[in-house]
Amino acid sequence: MIKRVVTIALLGGSVLFNGCGNNDFPDPGPPSSGNEIGKASVWLTTGDKNKLLSEEPKLSITEIGEGIPPSSLLTIDVNTKYQQIDGFGAALTGSSAYLINKKMTTGQRDALLQQLFGANDGIGISYLRMTIGASDFSLSDYTYNDMPSGQEDYDLANFSIAKDQEDVVPVFKRILNVTTDLKIMGSPWSAPAWMKTNQSLKGGELKPEAYSAYSNYFLKYIQAYKTEGITIHSITPQNEPLHFTANYPCMSMTSSQQLNFVKNHLGPLFENENIDTEIILYDHNWDNTQYAINILNDADAKKYVAGTGFHAYGGDVSAMSVVHNAHPDKGLYFTEVSGGEWATNFSDNLLWNMEHIFIGTTTNWSKNVLLWNLALDQNFGPANNGCSNCRGVVTINSGTGAVTRNEEYYSIGHFSKFVRPGAYRVNSQLSSGSSQLMYVAFINMDGKKVLVVANKDSASQTFNVREGQGKFAYAIPPKSVVTIVWE
Repeated sequence: MIKRVVTIALLGGSVLFNGCGNNDFPDPGPPSSGNEIGKASVWLTTGDKNKLLSEEPKLSITEIGEGIPPSSLLTIDVNTKYQQIDGFGAALTGSSAYLINKKMTTGQRDALLQQLFGANDGIGISYLRMTIGASDFSLSDYTYNDMPSGQEDYDLANFSIAKDQEDVVPVFKRILNVTTDLKIMGSPWSAPAWMKTNQSLKGGELKPEAYSAYSNYFLKYIQAYKTEGITIHSITPQNEPLHFTANYPCMSMTSSQQLNFVKNHLGPLFENENIDTEIILYDHNWDNTQYAINILNDADAKKYVAGTGFHAYGGDVSAMSVVHNAHPDKGLYFTEVSGGEWATNFSDNLLWNMEHIFIGTTTNWSKNVLLWNLALDQNFGPANNGCSNCRGVVTINSGTGAVTRNEEYYSIGHFSKFVRPGAYRVNSQLSSGSSQLMYVAFINMDGKKVLVVANKDSASQTFNVREGQGKFAYAIPPKSVVTIVWE
């Protein structure tokens, strides 16, 4: 007899399933019903949109007993913990804040923020990114320290967040009335023009003599927001530092320049001023791992750094594990990707988000997942010379204030509502079964366990879960995502 060994590679890990012919498995007999020891809650989104983060009948958790089916067995070990989770969400861009603040009635706004940030009656978003100054999704080009052409302000005497106080700050304050369990990341698209080699918000790079002033620019930003009652949890020194030819604010910053900036200016300043805002490197695509590794290889720079941020517009999600393996003591963060009208199939988008972004990044060590615009209007704006067909997590009709929840809303919700800040990713292994199943498991600080499974197949798939002394089974519909929660 020839023994067959089949390796099934899944996002949860690669495992060996030994098959020895049709008659070599002993007949396990009928599954043992066992005594019920608990219930698991089930939340389902189907690719055909018949179920949209729908609460389904609870599953019975029974004692392990005997007779667990030998196939499609997903074993979860909550005692083997990996990275701690900071949160899930999107970016409150200037455009998003404007729509929420100016294009909705008070009732519409309150309802939307409850849906987005309420942990019980919403999806519990727990992490937001914001732009430090203008981006390609702002109402105009600006920084916090703009000067007339030919003038400089190295003392930052003219520093002001007045532009943000029009929409961004008020919306943040409204969000913090819904939840205080929120982290905020700030990312600049450009330094003030007078700090740059080309004297423009578009392109160029930071002048060496402006490094100290730019460090103080970050300090003043954090302090100004603190005065407003808003804590900035983390910053990146530059959004997409290798993309600097756009017709919106952008700036070049090489790996060696960022190393110098963090090591000799920003890091020491934060340390001296007792600023605990985290510094996250790179903030660009998966197609470059050496940028961050080069900086982290410098011990004096590394001590100031929390980790590395990535976008998904190039490369593969496995890049995050490359950086993790090189520096496992530092965090990984997923900071941006956008949906858009280039991909309009709900099912395909939902499952792509699971495979590459939510399950993909967390199984590759990411501590968070952030999408791009939290909200855009029916015309994919307001845009500032950037993407003309990007999709927000929700669409707000600028005429009526009506809200459409997009596939990104449900993608975030399958994680943010259930995997709360402070949770740990835990070990999960599928012993055998369909390679169309993707999965990741977590344990929250309160002990609740969370399993997210996505089924790419066009047929339903049944899987059996074993955790601790309990077991349960679930048949996931085709092209669907399910989140299962139990204690």
